[in-house]
Amino acid sequence: MSESVESELKLKCGIEVHQRLDSHKLFCNCPSETKLGKHGIEIVRMLHPVASELGETDAAAQFEALKGKKFVYQVFDDASCLVEADCEPPQPLNADALEIVLMICKLLECDVVSEVQVMRKMVIDGSNTAGFQRTAVVGVNGKMQTSLGVVGIPTVCIEEESAGIVGEQDGRIVYRLDRLGIPLVEIATSPDIKNPEHAREVAEKLGALLRATGKVQRGIGTIRQDLNVSVEGGARVEVKGVQDLKGVSDVVRKEAERQRKLVEVLVELKKRFGGKINFEARVVDVSGLFEGTASKLLAGKRVFALALPRFAGLLGRELHEGRRFGTELSDYAKGAGVKGVIHSDEKLEAYKISESEVGKVREALSLKDEDAFALVSVEDEAVARKALALVFLRAKMNVVPEETRKALVDFGSAYMRPLPGKARLYPETDVHPIRITKEMLENVGRKMPKTPEEKKLELVALVKNEELASKLLRGRNLQLFERIVAGTKADALAVAATLEETLVNLKREKVEVEKISEERMVELFVEFAKGLFVKAAIPEVLKEMAGEEGKSVEKIVEDKNLKRISGDELKKIIEEEVKDFKRIMVKYRLRVDASEVKI
Repeated sequence: MSESVESELKLKCGIEVHQRLDSHKLFCNCPSETKLGKHGIEIVRMLHPVASELGETDAAAQFEALKGKKFVYQVFDDASCLVEADCEPPQPLNADALEIVLMICKLLECDVVSEVQVMRKMVIDGSNTAGFQRTAVVGVNGKMQTSLGVVGIPTVCIEEESAGIVGEQDGRIVYRLDRLGIPLVEIATSPDIKNPEHAREVAEKLGALLRATGKVQRGIGTIRQDLNVSVEGGARVEVKGVQDLKGVSDVVRKEAERQRKLVEVLVELKKRFGGKINFEARVVDVSGLFEGTASKLLAGKRVFALALPRFAGLLGRELHEGRRFGTELSDYAKGAGVKGVIHSDEKLEAYKISESEVGKVREALSLKDEDAFALVSVEDEAVARKALALVFLRAKMNVVPEETRKALVDFGSAYMRPLPGKARLYPETDVHPIRITKEMLENVGRKMPKTPEEKKLELVALVKNEELASKLLRGRNLQLFERIVAGTKADALAVAATLEETLVNLKREKVEVEKISEERMVELFVEFAKGLFVKAAIPEVLKEMAGEEGKSVEKIVEDKNLKRISGDELKKIIEEEVKDFKRIMVKYRLRVDASEVKI
């Protein structure tokens, strides 16, 4: 999508960044660690929405309740306690985590609130055992400079991480409590983002600022972006869980395109209806029409059909690559627990549904040529009718709906639930408000980290390579780099190149570098700094470290014959090879430092 088209669409975009903080949990003293081992007991619960103090019930909470899910929570004795299980009240808010968020507020030039009041945010998708997430505003009215002008930061919050999902089957969703309660900072921008590329720039700048504090967790899943996108005639849509920075611009672009095409569909539908889209729900049990069908999707099951008058040709309308209007309706049906729906704009022969069977369905629904239909095939009639009721609800919407959607691997998105409203937020009565004193702010001021710009200058001076400095600042390895350089005195350029380039290249070669822990990386450079091996041997040592987790670096170097050659031994080789530099380096590249070969 070109910038001129985006301008015509009046694209509005904002970002919410959620970053885990490097501290113990927010409302207890459990460590902020995700465990890979076996859990202990399991807790099973069901959740339901309640009205707010004003008597309002949140639409998103109501939608989740319709699913009737059971939630199973895996308890880890060394990473969760009675607080995460919602069996005892929360402890006082983590003071270290609050201090980190105050630092971030200062870096973003926010006005810090005089008192931090923890609120409950209703969440009944099972991701929190209590049925709500605890969150608190810490800073407001901040800002950040970008290449396309100032982007406002209306709020910076501190909140608790949700439980980690394990899987879902037969109406039961399994979560892990090791992740629940890890402290997060949530940074929300104003809708000042101009285009998809600008969205990526803002996300990268916020990520760099957070890493520059040295107080945040690193690794996959520790930071994620939610994108709020709308276009003219569309609606505010929140796309949740964008973890890949490279994909931010693609997600914004696809969501803007989806909304633009939905507006076109609405215009066409309203034209066909002569105004407002309005029709009655007609659901028919058509199971008898598919007796002896060749379709494996329908054979031996109850089949129900919903009439979609005047929708013919529009269900197959492409919204963006890989997504059609019919997919939008199908996503709503999934809220009832079905896998999706089949609609009449699809190539039904691909499902082995015959023309004769299609004709019988159309006859049963009394459809005209301009009409369409949707089919649901399940065992339970109540589930089928609920699914088609949700399809009907979505089909007759006269506007692009405000929604919460989940990001997909192709940078598109799928419907999750209605966009939450204010009715889900109310005060937390179990946690005392925290007054932000002058002394607290002065203490934070004495601990302030360098800004990303200052940090980059420092890194460039250290590694003597601007590109590598930028990669460190943007990536996940900054804290590890600083730890290695400070702790081992190894050459900074070699450390940076290994973390940002060598590991990437090895991963492309299918080397399981993720098995190499931080402690092992430190061990590698302790031996490198001692002169045990040369820089050229690092990739070979790393390959062995990935496959031989228990073997020391020293033993790997010995077994692979990678020990550095220098001194008299090197002099002897130079003489034997008739002082031929090229010949020496071909034969001894992994054991000789080229700078020592003086011819």
